[in-house]
Amino acid sequence: MLSRTADHLFWMSRYMERAENLARLLDVTYQMSLVPQSEEAANQSWNAIIALNSLEEAYAAKYSAVNGENVLKFMVSDADNFSSIHSCLRMARENAHAVRGTLTTEMWETLNYTWLEARGRSFEQLVSAGISEYFEWVKMRSSLTRGTTLGTLLQDEGYHFIRLGTLLERADNTARILDFKYHVLRPHGDEGATDFYQWAALLRSVSAFEVYRKVYRDVITPDRVAELLILNKDMPRSLHFCMNGVIKTLDLIANQHSGETTRQAGLLHAQLHYGRIGNILEHGLHEWLEDFMDRIYLLGDGISKDFLVPMAEAA
Repeated sequence: MLSRTADHLFWMSRYMERAENLARLLDVTYQMSLVPQSEEAANQSWNAIIALNSLEEAYAAKYSAVNGENVLKFMVSDADNFSSIHSCLRMARENAHAVRGTLTTEMWETLNYTWLEARGRSFEQLVSAGISEYFEWVKMRSSLTRGTTLGTLLQDEGYHFIRLGTLLERADNTARILDFKYHVLRPHGDEGATDFYQWAALLRSVSAFEVYRKVYRDVITPDRVAELLILNKDMPRSLHFCMNGVIKTLDLIANQHSGETTRQAGLLHAQLHYGRIGNILEHGLHEWLEDFMDRIYLLGDGISKDFLVPMAEAA
């Protein structure tokens, strides 16, 4: 497969997954903002979303204050913000259009329709109809895209690059959501219905609430939330699950240049496969997750150099 074609497929899936994960993060933050709390605490959560995506400078150029309305508008529908849901859906569609002949009809129509629908809605219309409804729509369109890919696309090299992009992006975003929410919520302890609601909202943001109940059958605790989202190999959005898929996919597409990238992925996978949550928490969850995100970035960079268009050239 041509590296340019593989590159478009890889980034098509990453942008679609990024849009979904951003919708999840914004939705859980919006739901938490409805819980009785001080204005300062609510704005701290919204500010953390901007910091999480390294958009402080871009945000400050447009808005003088950090609040829910401004952050939602900036992260949902701002065409100038390349990290907004609007921009992610546009880039997913543009990458798909570049390799239209590689996709099935169902895949192309799903991606194209998603962009056309998103483009036709203003922020005011989204708020009027219910912003949470829009986030659910984004998640459903992303799920539909994955479904048509799995159900209609030949599972050759093109499929493997789509899968690889999805898993890398999901691992990175799960780590970001957990790092942000764990440290916002952890200082409050496990007291009262409000705290339970916030931890439950975090689990729902990664579709893990029912999974948590099935695995632990007990009260929600921060340490178990971290264990589920990091080390559980059967949880579809856990770091372990994602790295299982990454290492298997890299084995399928390996070439003469990819040995070091596969080795680095294997080291990261082994850390998750044989790790214990107690050891991770003992050394500091924030530090561990930061290191994981750095290694995921380097892994993506290695994949680009070995198989795709190098990141510097693509930029």
